[in-house]
Amino acid sequence: MYQYLVLLKVKLRRAGDKQRLSLLKMLSTRALVRGLQAGLWRRVSTSTSALAAHGHSSAMDVIDCSVPQYNNRLDTPLPDIPFITNLTPEQKTLKEKEKDAWTKLTKEEKLALYRLSFEMSYAEMKKGSDEWKTVLAGFFFFLGFTGLLVWWQRIYVYGDVPHTLSPEWVEKQTQRMIDMRVNPVHGISSKWDYEKKQWK
Repeated sequence: MYQYLVLLKVKLRRAGDKQRLSLLKMLSTRALVRGLQAGLWRRVSTSTSALAAHGHSSAMDVIDCSVPQYNNRLDTPLPDIPFITNLTPEQKTLKEKEKDAWTKLTKEEKLALYRLSFEMSYAEMKKGSDEWKTVLAGFFFFLGFTGLLVWWQRIYVYGDVPHTLSPEWVEKQTQRMIDMRVNPVHGISSKWDYEKKQWK
């Protein structure tokens, strides 16, 4: 880059007024393009700026798989860590009460202890959602829209059916193919009996 600038400076000294003007325009254009490539274009084209523009911070939350995690999964009934790790004072007293006999605990306290370890029960995890209704509605919507589009094209875009598809024309075409003995091994002529003048 430095050699390029030295060479340009030498050309500017030797050149006339018109050549100096054109060289300066060229230099300013190149400087503008390189500046855009270096700064603005990189900022626009990178995903980091796109994430920042959509409210994502530059330090995104990344799951560290080397530490124990909590997951609601049917195939792993006992997660690595409990659901709630930072306990409130009430939850701490309940945990202390848990160390005693469980017959002294009420049903609500047992449920609260369960919710400290697990976010959802098996029944809650197995419970289906109503998402299938949305998917089915979307499928039928697009199916109906496609039907309307095909109907509109049939009326306003496509013309009449060609005369070559009429039954009379197809009959004449088939007779001509038989007369020409088209595809006599496995085709239409192999299924025609030429002596009896009928289909085999």
